[in-house]
Amino acid sequence: MKDVIIAMDFPSREKSDEFLKNFKDQSLFLKIGMELFYKEGPEIVRAYKKMGHKIFLDLKLHDIENTVRKATLSLLDLDIDMINYHAQGGYNMLKAASEEIENNHKNIISLGVTILTSLDEESIHRDLKIERDLSLKDTVLSYAGLVKKAHLSGVVCSALEVKEIKEKFGENFITVTPGIRPKSFQKDDQKRVVTPEMAREFGSDFIVVGRPITKAENPLEVYREIKREFLGE
Repeated sequence: MKDVIIAMDFPSREKSDEFLKNFKDQSLFLKIGMELFYKEGPEIVRAYKKMGHKIFLDLKLHDIENTVRKATLSLLDLDIDMINYHAQGGYNMLKAASEEIENNHKNIISLGVTILTSLDEESIHRDLKIERDLSLKDTVLSYAGLVKKAHLSGVVCSALEVKEIKEKFGENFITVTPGIRPKSFQKDDQKRVVTPEMAREFGSDFIVVGRPITKAENPLEVYREIKREFLGE
């Protein structure tokens, strides 16, 4: 199941298509987030599915229960492979999403987003007003428990938290980890960062990599190297 997901953080279909020319005849796992989806709409998902790619639709849904339920139903029509929700939306919202997926018999990986990898210990207390006696890791584990209880497939988290999540919720509880940077690449706006090799050692099921690949002079070469490091090949 382990794989490298490429974050397609491009401003347009044109830029995205140009990037994919580097990967002729390859089936990839692509993350389509807010920037590209809001610009191009559902059609870009349909197009890339027709090309044989898997799609992680990264919209981080977070709203009242009924709205998320109906949004999930709409998005399931796109035949996506992975979807996510902000765990902060609460149990009822997460449960509504998982029920909609189950009722429609969709074989899809559903995820709860714990704490964004752009946040660190200080920022969750300062900005999110999380009590100081509750650590970042404790908060992540609490959110992961909520996701597990709602019967979603797993969580989006930092690779730094994967080991404890697996120990507490089982090896089959899927962990998708962004904030992945090869040693030679700068952190950018990420704070909880690990290398592909470290993510493998921690037990991540999927890693999400954007700029190290999309900004590379030779994206295919960098993608293959990151995949080798993550899969241990």
